[in-house]
Amino acid sequence: MVSVMQPFMDVESSRSYIDELYSLDPQKCLEAIICLKNSVIGSNRQKGSVIAQGVVPRLLQLLGDSSDRIGDNIRLEAAVTLGSLAKGTDQHVLALIDLGVVPLLFQVILSTPIIETLLEGKPKVTDLLNEACLRCLRTVFQHPAAPVHSIYQDPALVPRLVSLANQSVTCQICVATILTTACKTTEEQSALAKGGAVETLAMQLDSPLPDVQLSALACLANMCYKNYRVCVMVASATTSNTPQGRLVPVALGQLMGREKSSLIQLEAARCVTYMHRTGVLLYKDPRIIYRALPCLVRLCHRDHPPRERVAAAETLAFLTEVNTELQRLASISNHLIPTLAELLRPHPHVQDATLTQDMRQAAFRAFASLGANDEDIRKRIIETESLMEQVVAGLQDPGGSHVRLAAVRCLHSLSRSVQQLRTTFQDHVVWRPLMQLLHGADKGLEGRGESEVDLLTVASSTLCNLLLEFSPSKEPILESGGIELLCSLTKRCTPALRLNGIWALMNVAFQAEQQVKLQILQCLGTDQIFCLLADQDIPVLMKTLGLLRNLLSTKAHIDRIMGEHAAHVMQAVILVLEDPRHPADVKEQALCILANVADGNRAKDHIMANEDVLKKLMDYMMHSNVKLQVAAVFCVCNLVWREEPGAAQRQARLKELGFYRILQQLRHSKDLQLFDKVRTAMAQFYDA
Repeated sequence: MVSVMQPFMDVESSRSYIDELYSLDPQKCLEAIICLKNSVIGSNRQKGSVIAQGVVPRLLQLLGDSSDRIGDNIRLEAAVTLGSLAKGTDQHVLALIDLGVVPLLFQVILSTPIIETLLEGKPKVTDLLNEACLRCLRTVFQHPAAPVHSIYQDPALVPRLVSLANQSVTCQICVATILTTACKTTEEQSALAKGGAVETLAMQLDSPLPDVQLSALACLANMCYKNYRVCVMVASATTSNTPQGRLVPVALGQLMGREKSSLIQLEAARCVTYMHRTGVLLYKDPRIIYRALPCLVRLCHRDHPPRERVAAAETLAFLTEVNTELQRLASISNHLIPTLAELLRPHPHVQDATLTQDMRQAAFRAFASLGANDEDIRKRIIETESLMEQVVAGLQDPGGSHVRLAAVRCLHSLSRSVQQLRTTFQDHVVWRPLMQLLHGADKGLEGRGESEVDLLTVASSTLCNLLLEFSPSKEPILESGGIELLCSLTKRCTPALRLNGIWALMNVAFQAEQQVKLQILQCLGTDQIFCLLADQDIPVLMKTLGLLRNLLSTKAHIDRIMGEHAAHVMQAVILVLEDPRHPADVKEQALCILANVADGNRAKDHIMANEDVLKKLMDYMMHSNVKLQVAAVFCVCNLVWREEPGAAQRQARLKELGFYRILQQLRHSKDLQLFDKVRTAMAQFYDA
């Protein structure tokens, strides 16, 4: 409700018409409402006083009374007055919401007949009443606390609103704006489409009035966002039922022309962008390459208002996010990279801190998309003046997680460059703020918002790249508690976090010192390894097996690790090989782990002493999948290698079990890789 309200201006002189609001005389009541309406227009102080005096419930009562005793004129003035009160402060709007203005407005709209005929050239009072209710709803729905979802509680409401959009210009704008604010989820998009919104909004694109076009475009854009079915409907809709009607994509292409206002261009570009990302418009479509992309690049420039620049950069980031050709075209268009860099720098004329953050977030997101795939684009981004300093500062932005997340996304794209990992990333010591961010986000993550999980996910993906073997950042990251952090990520509920944790550990283990490998095993623990091997997420399972392969490399390391963990390693391999649900790629990794174990000096004995493992090797040598046969034969080749101690005894044992006989059968394979492995293995046998 309202915490503090100013006293009503001239209370004594106004008291009479306040009292007459409750009069049973319709004429006196009407005159009182008109006086009240005139007193609050343009004055937030007066609005606050009226609300504080408890007048709103009476206005709601009058608006909701459809009896002949009250009359439509009183209801109309009540609706207009409520609409004026809604144009006050956030406090005033919250007060109206708390008092139930939204469901009442919906009730009035549903119960008031739509009359299209004019009386002496003027609209009926009922038409004006509908219009006044829509104006009030439009204003209330701009508030973030408005119950916009309630529009879907009555299945008749959306069709009624859509039908009202065929009335006056004000109704067209109000309905489109209301529907735009109530269109945030897939279910809401589909409900609007089912209610006939697409066809009605499409026809408004041919309106001669820019305000009507703009509100229709904004609603269509929200409806199209990540919704393939709605995009198909929009792509096939026409702007009128006459032969002159154009398909909506054709109209959108024309609405992105320079002669249109920048806001209309922007909303049309949003529609086209979202239709492209769902696959309804291909990237080679002229409306993408020659209209939307140049339009968005143009709207990022400094001669447009900051809010428009932000929206254009965000939309451009989404348009180019996954398409290498669009990334390349955008990066060479109209000095885009330095233009985006301007959004990261201080703007003295922008006093709004939230807007400043939005500008930085939009620029980081656009850079993240542009640099996602192309090394040359990454190089040009990184070489932009003070860009890396801005990225590092963005990782530590105190204003909120959204800027930090965008900065990490940008850093993640740039970290895909091998050259930059070795040079620029080391020069700017980006690993330090990244680790600080990761440690901060990791503490108490459970129960936090989705953005915090996203932040940790992207940051840990970036860390995976910084931990590659050739990266100079690898050693200081490990010295800063990197292994402990990564092991904790493998225990998260979110599959992406588990994947990033185990993936990064796999990178750490590659060609690592023995002490680092032992630290990973000790910190992760065999119980957690078994949990990860039982993970339902196949990528997590694959990276866990990849970690074991990297741990079990180099003869001395293999012997040391198997000396301490042989039982667990062999059990893990058997579990994977025996599970019929696992695809061939997973089982191939398990067989490669066995091949690594067989490469050890003493570790071979753990395979030779395990009847289950030997039986599995024979089975996979005869498997129908050639990749699995190759992996199994490679393991056998390591076991029988004649230059290593005990080779004769191992060969005899394997011959006795029938391994040599299977190799003889495989000599006739037509697969060149398998044939080569078989020939190499057979050549190792002394008495072959």
